[in-house]
Amino acid sequence: MSVSGFSVVIPARYESTRLPGKPLVDIAGLPMIVRVAERAVESGAREVIVATDDPRIVEAVERAGYRALLTRSDHASGSDRVMEVVVACGWNDQEIVLNVQGDEPLIPPDVISQLARRLAADDSLAAATLCEPIQNRATLLDPNVVKVVRSRKGLALYFSRAPVPYDRQSFAAESMDLAADRHWWRHIGVYAYRVWALAQFVGLPVSELEATESLEQLRLLDNGMDMLVEEACESVPGGVDTPADLERIRALLSTQ
Repeated sequence: MSVSGFSVVIPARYESTRLPGKPLVDIAGLPMIVRVAERAVESGAREVIVATDDPRIVEAVERAGYRALLTRSDHASGSDRVMEVVVACGWNDQEIVLNVQGDEPLIPPDVISQLARRLAADDSLAAATLCEPIQNRATLLDPNVVKVVRSRKGLALYFSRAPVPYDRQSFAAESMDLAADRHWWRHIGVYAYRVWALAQFVGLPVSELEATESLEQLRLLDNGMDMLVEEACESVPGGVDTPADLERIRALLSTQ
């Protein structure tokens, strides 16, 4: 399968506790959701669709020349919203669909295409995601930063908001430095699925681990489904969850 043989769906919910109307906040003259769509199109995806619960988002996306679909308002997760688009578009079980978060306006297009290529290259893989190294203790200890532990084959062993794996010796000593001979990984919330795997995933009930950590990807691991975790080819700036994040992204974009 060529790198162009994949589709991107960007779930975007209007309501946000910490940043109301988040998809439509202005970033350098464009709504944030449009910034994300731009990046997804530049990845070389065959099709890019914003999936939203609000007509205002549909209007903003279409005004900018991109495609949007109005989906149900009662979805529990972005993955459920992505699946509604998959069904509406009639994509077959073996097609590859990427779930790119609607609050990642600076995600590098090459990172999106990298993930699609990796899944396309191995027919045995059902799902894949990305990570990057954690460079400092503050980031490792931040519960808003999701950490992932990988096997030697690169498969996800666990995702957590806690600092995993726990380095008992250096953490107990309250060292401010991370051990140079070990690696910790930040999970980057972009996912690639074969359609059959996404359908199976959203059809499963919420798992205990998922509910405990508030991380839906744990549902796959809890049910014995493998997920490859590839190191991103470029650093991915954090997304927008709070007003402070928004100002950080605006400042970053102003320097580009």
